[in-house]
Amino acid sequence: MKCIQAQFDKDNDQITIKEGAEGEDWVKVCQKFNDDVGRLQDVADLEDYTGLYECFDDKNVRFFYLVKEDKSLFRMRRRRFLDNIGIS
Repeated sequence: MKCIQAQFDKDNDQITIKEGAEGEDWVKVCQKFNDDVGRLQDVADLEDYTGLYECFDDKNVRFFYLVKEDKSLFRMRRRRFLDNIGIS
């Protein structure tokens, strides 16, 4: 899955791709933020990106990413959920 860093203006509900940002692998981004990520909303009008996610670093600074979601993301999230409740 591909992603790109974004800027999100919550007051105006406006999402833009961060200037100078390059595409990244979403799994590596999640690992970089120790899986402290959460989905905020659907995205329909920015290229092929389908979801806006927020990530938090060790100092609790918030970063936003646009993600091109696919079936592997949903399998990953389900597997992670099952691991968290002790079912593998």
